[in-house]
Amino acid sequence: MAKFKKTAIATTGSFLAITGLSIAICSTNAQAAQPLKAAFVYLGPPGDHGWTYAHDQSRIRTEADLKGAVKTSFVANVPETGDAERIFRNLAQQGNKVIFGTSFGYMNAMEKVSRQFPNTIFMHATGYKSGKNLGTYNVRMYQNAYLLGVLAGKTTKTNKIGVVGSFPIPEVVRNINAFTIGARSVNPKVTTQVIWVNTWYDPGKERDAALTLISQKNDVLMQNTDSPAVVQAAQSKGVYAFGWDSDMSKFGSEAHLAAAAIHWDKIYDKTLRDVQANKWTNTPIYYGIREGAVDVENLNASIPAETKKIFQERRAALKSGKLNPFAGPLYNQAGQQFVKAGQVYSDDALNKINFYVQGVTGALPK
Repeated sequence: MAKFKKTAIATTGSFLAITGLSIAICSTNAQAAQPLKAAFVYLGPPGDHGWTYAHDQSRIRTEADLKGAVKTSFVANVPETGDAERIFRNLAQQGNKVIFGTSFGYMNAMEKVSRQFPNTIFMHATGYKSGKNLGTYNVRMYQNAYLLGVLAGKTTKTNKIGVVGSFPIPEVVRNINAFTIGARSVNPKVTTQVIWVNTWYDPGKERDAALTLISQKNDVLMQNTDSPAVVQAAQSKGVYAFGWDSDMSKFGSEAHLAAAAIHWDKIYDKTLRDVQANKWTNTPIYYGIREGAVDVENLNASIPAETKKIFQERRAALKSGKLNPFAGPLYNQAGQQFVKAGQVYSDDALNKINFYVQGVTGALPK
């Protein structure tokens, strides 16, 4: 993700300067007896209105839900470099009993530091390495992407939809594929064009990519980046876009077709309650629509009733488990079948997917 010149530690409260970092402790009920200390490490700023914003809003909700039993803090703008290891070590030394690392690139640093602090629980978002005190968690964002595709396929007038992509990693590729699968399930003529910006958060680059997609007749846009710049660009050009990770409608109410939201607090609540009850295990957590961790929300009032009906049916099927976006038959970009009818592409395979499905145009960067 994007690198920042200054690493910031921030929470609700007063700000202190520590080796160039800005820190504030987000306090809970001062009357609580020895609340559990938990820290969160963020790649970007909490105000990005995307990935980090969703994590931070969930942190706030979790702290409120646990009513003084937990005291949280966060460190923002931590790049996925060697500096991350220092941050995780410092947080463990400060007595945090649970530390959440919210970006894939923190994986090796967390694995190393977790071995040095066996009495601290480390939870890594989107990763795959685990240990006695290192767990992983993720959400099935591809379910949201599929539903956005259904809306896009029914909305597009040009049969061309676009994606502003961050990095060509499996996490992002599976979302692009799910978006395309959803769109073509209701409109087989749809094609998806992707522009990669090679950053998670850079409003300027995100906006430029969106404007390029729009200039090439893509009239419904999805993003796998963090700022609301794509929605703003769509608003300025009279086309549609989706909020990603959170509701971005305030940045373009007419363009904002729906929001692909993440509710990480479903995972944070469970983890912290388990730690308090001495029931925590390093079993991977992978939540989706069924658990309320992801959902598509705030549908635009302009969406026709027929489209809303299809959307609600597909959403209900995802929630019940009757629908899986990666159920066969499915074909890759070259037309070769990679999932047979009656079979489902496994979670393990999705975590490694490195190719486009049929309907996505252009080459996937290596």
